[in-house]
Amino acid sequence: MSESEVITGTIATSGRVDKSLAEASGLSRERVKALMAQGAVTIGRTVASNPSAKMQAGAHFTIDVPPAAEPEAQPQDIPLDVVFEDDDLIIINKPAGMVVHPAAGNPDGTLVNALLHHCKGQLSGIGGVARPGIVHRIDKDTSGLLVAAKSTAAHEGLARQFADHSIMRRYLAVCGGHPNPPEGTVSGRLGRSDANRKKMAVLADDSSRGKHAVTHYRTLEKFNHSSLIECRLETGRTHQVRVHCASIGHALLGDQIYGRTPSVLRPILKRIGFARQALHAASLGFDHPVTGERMEFHADLPPDMRELIDETTR
Repeated sequence: MSESEVITGTIATSGRVDKSLAEASGLSRERVKALMAQGAVTIGRTVASNPSAKMQAGAHFTIDVPPAAEPEAQPQDIPLDVVFEDDDLIIINKPAGMVVHPAAGNPDGTLVNALLHHCKGQLSGIGGVARPGIVHRIDKDTSGLLVAAKSTAAHEGLARQFADHSIMRRYLAVCGGHPNPPEGTVSGRLGRSDANRKKMAVLADDSSRGKHAVTHYRTLEKFNHSSLIECRLETGRTHQVRVHCASIGHALLGDQIYGRTPSVLRPILKRIGFARQALHAASLGFDHPVTGERMEFHADLPPDMRELIDETTR
């Protein structure tokens, strides 16, 4: 949105001001509340400032929507592997080594910087800021599929699906050893480790900390000292797959935080320069947040993981 927009109309149903205005204007309730706080909403000739006030059907309203503010992160011309894109969302096959969002230690070179450049002029504004809506993240050294919103409607619709765990997420990983049983479910509370606050850990069931996490795993192939496994997520907690695999004694190959690669395989990883966790977000499925169409996307294993498998099976 490059210019201010004035939305006018008539309320169709009585109720709370924020809810009635959201239904009539097409804006989100949170966006309406923010605009009311800025004095940008009038009902009749009166500035509306109380989102919970009651509003009668037939009332005329005007909303002055300012142009989307410039984002703090700056656009950077970084190549992207775009799997799918429309006016509302974009699917990226993220390479290992790329951070998703700028932070103190990574102010640039991130996926957000790349998306700001790629989507320049196409972002309608998430909460009034022209930025891509990041509704989930993938660790820096994990590769694979990630969806980002380009519009407020898409951002809210995707966020709801992630919140109610209806998003289909399938990961492929190479772990040490052979899980026994070869197929199963790991569940429990996941939170910060008491021993190291930078790490996540499986907590006691009666812990008041952390969040419930569920991973379903299945062995696809067994190698001499490792296995290719599929992990399907019911929840999407920080480092979930990595922590859950380590908790059952089968940490991912190359994971420098949650496990040790079997000694017999270390020379192989060193020789091929494999220095990240062997984890790839291979499949992503959801209902399109605007059209309702069911969508599924798949990304093959990247070359470094294919080489890892080839070398460890010789």
